[in-house]
Amino acid sequence: MKALAALRATVEAGLEEVPPVRVGGTVREVAPTHFRVSGLSGFVKLGERVGFEADGRARIGEVIRLDHAGVVVKPFDERANVGVGAVAHRIGALTLSPDPGWKGRVVNALGQPLDGAGPLLRGERRMPLDAEPPPAMTRARIHKPLRTGVKVIDIFTPICEGQRIGIFAGSGVGKSTLLSMLAGCQGFDTVVVALVGERGREVREFLEGPLAPNRHRAVVVVSTSDESPMMRRLAPQAALSIAEYFRDLGESVLLIVDSVTRYAHAARDVALAAGEPAVARGYAPSVFSTLPRLLERAGPGAEGTGNISAVFSVLVDGDDHNDPVADAIRGTLDGHIVLDRAIADQGRFPAVNVLGSISRLAGEVWSEPERELVRSLKGLIARFEDTRDLRLMGGYQAGSDAELDQAVAVVPRIYEALRQQAGSPASLDPFADLAAALRA
Repeated sequence: MKALAALRATVEAGLEEVPPVRVGGTVREVAPTHFRVSGLSGFVKLGERVGFEADGRARIGEVIRLDHAGVVVKPFDERANVGVGAVAHRIGALTLSPDPGWKGRVVNALGQPLDGAGPLLRGERRMPLDAEPPPAMTRARIHKPLRTGVKVIDIFTPICEGQRIGIFAGSGVGKSTLLSMLAGCQGFDTVVVALVGERGREVREFLEGPLAPNRHRAVVVVSTSDESPMMRRLAPQAALSIAEYFRDLGESVLLIVDSVTRYAHAARDVALAAGEPAVARGYAPSVFSTLPRLLERAGPGAEGTGNISAVFSVLVDGDDHNDPVADAIRGTLDGHIVLDRAIADQGRFPAVNVLGSISRLAGEVWSEPERELVRSLKGLIARFEDTRDLRLMGGYQAGSDAELDQAVAVVPRIYEALRQQAGSPASLDPFADLAAALRA
């Protein structure tokens, strides 16, 4: 037995001196946006990273398809600047190692610093970028109201901590401005922001403007519109991994993703490069299974942990709110706020269509008198909007319909009371502010 133990110790000591072997393959085919590698099929899985050298620099890509003949790799750079015959090697799955020291920092989708403030602290826990959502039966219930300071939201579509809500709008309707107002919400331990496919000039404007009061407790993940689809697809996943890290520490986290539609566009590009068919307006089937998986990661954590209150912006293509992506997202979230171009054209901001917006957890926030008041206000607004054409044509006579008379007298004052600019003070008691405006 002693001889056997001595032999085993000798073998183990020898193994420690053997350098690790790197599994590699050879590039056989190159397309503008991806390339094929042979020799790696038996060693990699979908979603794992592959390293290679291009233009004299080390670069990485992701395995998006594999078969017996080889694997298809999509690089994180905009173009596949690699030559046939180049060597590619397996790196492994993508992970991040967040740390509380990340607060106040700006990173890219790979967790690399962008703010020039030095290297990031590396946490002890590795967080997968494609984590599973918490099991449904272990999640805490949502019940604590959240005050956003935006009057039209706090009155008509109130939100709770741990809720996931979407802001649906076309381009140029005030979506980003409303998000910037929500970014100033107080009461959160950590704010995580994912800017996906945004214009490069807007990044500093957002950081040094609306986010400035919360900058010290915010982690911002940036992937601008000029970056590759791989980076734009990865940015919301990285932001959610960071938010999950702080949630598991017991913190209350505000997550803002602008926008999920650009994430879906990037996921479509990756899926089409992998050979998937286009089934709905150019979107591949995997896009519609990826979206719920991403959105479900937000929300309340398990009992005893924190929660992630999430605001997802949805860019509605061509102002079509029945767009396949918008429809899939709307059915997954806990509510939706609709911004209307017609309201924006009238100069009323935030341009929220209160009749088309809903919060599925409003019942946890409203008291019974507030519920009845909101119901009455919505009735008046509906009557006012339904008769707009009739009144413009001169078909309305005051005194012929008491309810319509009340709507004509009250609704314009409601609209005026709900106006709020990005630099306006947050409303501490929106119902009291509305009552004061109506009395005046």
